Amino acid sequence: MRVVQIQFARWDKIYHFSPNGLELKKGDRVIVETELGQEMGEVLGFEEVEDKSGSVEIFISSEINAEGVEEKKTMKREIKPILRLANKNDFDKLPSKKEKEEAFEFCRQAIIRRDLAMKLVDVVFSFTGNRLNFAFIADGRVDFRDLVKELTAHFGKQIRLTQIGIRDEARLAGDYGHCGRPLCCKKFIKDFSSISSEMAEAQQVVHRGSERISGCCGRLMCCLQYEYQGYKEMAEKMPAIGQKVNVDGKKGVVLSLHVLKQSVSVEFRDEKEGRMVVEVDLNRHKK
Repeated sequence: MRVVQIQFARWDKIYHFSPNGLELKKGDRVIVETELGQEMGEVLGFEEVEDKSGSVEIFISSEINAEGVEEKKTMKREIKPILRLANKNDFDKLPSKKEKEEAFEFCRQAIIRRDLAMKLVDVVFSFTGNRLNFAFIADGRVDFRDLVKELTAHFGKQIRLTQIGIRDEARLAGDYGHCGRPLCCKKFIKDFSSISSEMAEAQQVVHRGSERISGCCGRLMCCLQYEYQGYKEMAEKMPAIGQKVNVDGKKGVVLSLHVLKQSVSVEFRDEKEGRMVVEVDLNRHKK
């Protein structure tokens, strides 16, 4: 079963809809029916799912368990059909850039007046025009009930405030990573996975310091997940630190591992030669 991936705001989740017989391509704008009414969304891509029951299993979140394995949480959601492709009349209904800027600035000033510990990131008008959704970031929970009342009275519309993560803000703003390329979250990452310090430790980059392994969002870089499994599998084939080994007839103790080079630093102690540390290439000493 082929489903269409659709997003309503750049920081929003990805939703799945049935193509309903329409010829669609990435970047198309379409009109769909949601729980809150009709909305205009952008086609991000397509996905093949095995479930033919009219529902799809969607990603909710992920976390690293005690064994260091990533566990993904999912849920079933009904797949609704896309109503139609957006036309010129639909685009004419969208708010102008000036309207969005004025709504954003009014909310931002209201936040400042109330001294709320939140940073406004974006504002999205619903397709029907009866609802405004303000996206913000904050370190914790924020009591914005009075803010909602003021915004409702000012705009005369339904008001929603959505707290997003700091990585969502980085995706929205866009930037360049340490590699010199556009941020992965801006280019192709659709669902954020949990990035743990264990991933950095497995790839032996912790010594570089938090600034070197963190993205512009201040969180550990998403790319740490790309090669984590490979490093983990290579490390499993190596002796443990502190393990006693025999190298060319000499007994020593493993001091450190060099996973990528597949070598270890071994300490030898001899009454005549004293203490000596040698890097041993494991590929050359395989039986």
